[in-house]
Amino acid sequence: MSLRISVFGTGYLGATHAAGMAELGHEVVGVDIDPAKIERLSRGEVPFYEPGLPELLRKHVESGRLRFTTDAAEAAEFADVHFIGVGTPQKKGSYAADMTFVDSVIETLAPLITRPAVILGKSTVPVGTAARLAARVRELSPVGDDAQLGWNPEFLREGFAVEDTLRPDRLVIGVDKDRPGRIEEVAREVYADAISRDTPFLVTDLATAELVKVSANAFLATKISFINAIAEVCEATGADVVELADAIGHDARIGRKFLGAGLGFGGGCLPKDIRAFMARAGELGVDQALTFLREVDDVNMRRREHVIGLVEGELNGRLQGGKVAVLGAAFKPESDDIRDSPALDVAGRLHLKGADVRVFDPEAMANAAKVWPTLTFTESAAEAVKDAEVVVVATEWKEFRSLDPHAVADLVAGKVVIDGRNCLPAERWIDAGWRYLGMGRHSS
Repeated sequence: MSLRISVFGTGYLGATHAAGMAELGHEVVGVDIDPAKIERLSRGEVPFYEPGLPELLRKHVESGRLRFTTDAAEAAEFADVHFIGVGTPQKKGSYAADMTFVDSVIETLAPLITRPAVILGKSTVPVGTAARLAARVRELSPVGDDAQLGWNPEFLREGFAVEDTLRPDRLVIGVDKDRPGRIEEVAREVYADAISRDTPFLVTDLATAELVKVSANAFLATKISFINAIAEVCEATGADVVELADAIGHDARIGRKFLGAGLGFGGGCLPKDIRAFMARAGELGVDQALTFLREVDDVNMRRREHVIGLVEGELNGRLQGGKVAVLGAAFKPESDDIRDSPALDVAGRLHLKGADVRVFDPEAMANAAKVWPTLTFTESAAEAVKDAEVVVVATEWKEFRSLDPHAVADLVAGKVVIDGRNCLPAERWIDAGWRYLGMGRHSS
């Protein structure tokens, strides 16, 4: 059944969700306060890199099933289901989430809802937010209790967001158990295609739905920092963290995913979400329950300092003027997202310490240059490594994983490679005469 849907916010989450809803057969309008962004999206142009999304967006803009506007009143009149997909960044000077954009959507949209409608929040928010917003919607909307709000957290992986939208591994719908209304019924209509393929459909209370997302991110961050902490021990003892991760990953209770030691996690979700989770726990008086996340965060940040220390050591303590190639700027491959990127952070810190740093990334160059305009960005990996004394692989793009160590050796001034993601075939580089340094691995 086709529904009329609006999506407020057309950033990474909102634009992907809007295109996905159109692909599922719904009529969709995306809403944003940025006219330039709306103009680009209306031309079928995606203002960020996400595989598969440009094709999906163009397909449904051209079909007329998907359009974009800055007019909230137009969206309120058009749609019966409204999604909130705006950002919840970290507040300046605080670990807490900034709810300005989510609150603004509610304050704008709710008074415009003049017939029964369902609002589904997708943004990652502190627990307790949905109940507060649901009450505010009922207060502001002319239809009162017939304007209903539930929470439908997103679990998108950058680089796989289209797949995760169209074929999610689970759907979580939070409802006010005292006022369930039509939220579950409407959500089942929205996601009928996924449900028909036996996608788990979980209906919870509002607080549980909010906690599912931040708990999932906290768990993943903990798993990544755990293996990076073990990497520190491996480096002190001569053990190999990759072999160790392979061994413990065979335990079905543990699993191998997210046990890749390296530069650590970054991006717009995990770092700010675990910090906001800690802040909210403090507000609730249960801060001790999540104090371990502070060490998770600290371990993650230490790995960046470790790589900088390795570079300095290979340059005999002489970072000033040392020529360093950093391959990678995005926080992960298949993305141009440089928010809290370990790769770009390492490049920037080396630069501030006086190193001559050259950076290349297949997709994130423009974004990186906005944040670090004083860094030198090159047109290719070959240009970045030319005359470098040390090469740092900081984002595990396929292009970097498949580099020919013999060909690279002809370009560099020093055959030293620091594998910040443990993604290179170490023996191949060592056999080609390189000094290879991995994260928690045997070095040549």
